[in-house]
Amino acid sequence: MPHARPSALLNAALGAAARGWPVFPLRPGDKRPAGHPETRCPHTGRCAGGHLVPEQRATLDPDLITAAWTAADYNVGIASGPAGLVVVDLDLPKHPGDTPPVEWAGLGCRDGLDVFAAVCERAGQLMPTDTFTVRTGSGGRQLYFAAPQGKTLRSTGGTVGWKVDTRGWGGYVVAAGSTVGGQPYEVVHDAPPMPLPAWLGDLLTTPPAPAPRPLADLASRIRHTDAYATAALRGELEKVHAAREGGRNRAVYFAAYALAKFVAAGGLTEHDVTSELTAAGVSIGLPEAECRTAIRSGLTRGTTSRKAAAA
Repeated sequence: MPHARPSALLNAALGAAARGWPVFPLRPGDKRPAGHPETRCPHTGRCAGGHLVPEQRATLDPDLITAAWTAADYNVGIASGPAGLVVVDLDLPKHPGDTPPVEWAGLGCRDGLDVFAAVCERAGQLMPTDTFTVRTGSGGRQLYFAAPQGKTLRSTGGTVGWKVDTRGWGGYVVAAGSTVGGQPYEVVHDAPPMPLPAWLGDLLTTPPAPAPRPLADLASRIRHTDAYATAALRGELEKVHAAREGGRNRAVYFAAYALAKFVAAGGLTEHDVTSELTAAGVSIGLPEAECRTAIRSGLTRGTTSRKAAAA
């Protein structure tokens, strides 16, 4: 009986692994990882010792890769940190209202590529384009760089500029050969990833996180509130401080969601909740902007859910 020909996606996964880039399955036709989320982890099988995030599941083993991609036409995710990569993701506006902030519009920037060019010019550097480059399904560009030795560069969102994200530790990219929304990811410059320019590495280096604020003096920082609300805030802050890698953003979001009822009732102010949760999130390694986004979403969702329940 003749063997079935390997699928294009299997070949894409094996090809990435052959370059030394660990891969894991993404949902067919999607960017999201296949498998269960942490919130629904059964803690059995591969997760018997604790939930494994995609970065931990990524592999170079051709047998495991073949077994996975023979089972379904998964898209291919590359775990950028374990792959020793920093990928600069230059995105396009997503809709007509997605316009550049004034600082970039004033420079004539219309998308991530324009912004990155302006950042390079501002740094007195040529744009580093002679590296492995992928065109994304939306038409953006992803520039692959070899991560510098001795630095752990985490993924960022907007640190470099508008529509310029980076993928390092804690992140992943959709590999060439995958298709999202019917649009393919394609290699447009097949060259070895060049070393990440030192000036860009310095720009992406996260400053040391501040020490957590002592919970003992929480009451002195939070004025005009009752003991019950303060105790609730203290409990949520403890959960954030205890959050593990891969669940930190979620911990901040759910803390804000839980505290929304105290804000709605006047027991806590939105300013106090945002300030305390942001400080806690930053102290465990989350970017401040990411913390504030999670908090805003949690407060909004928490308030909306309770209004709906009361209706």
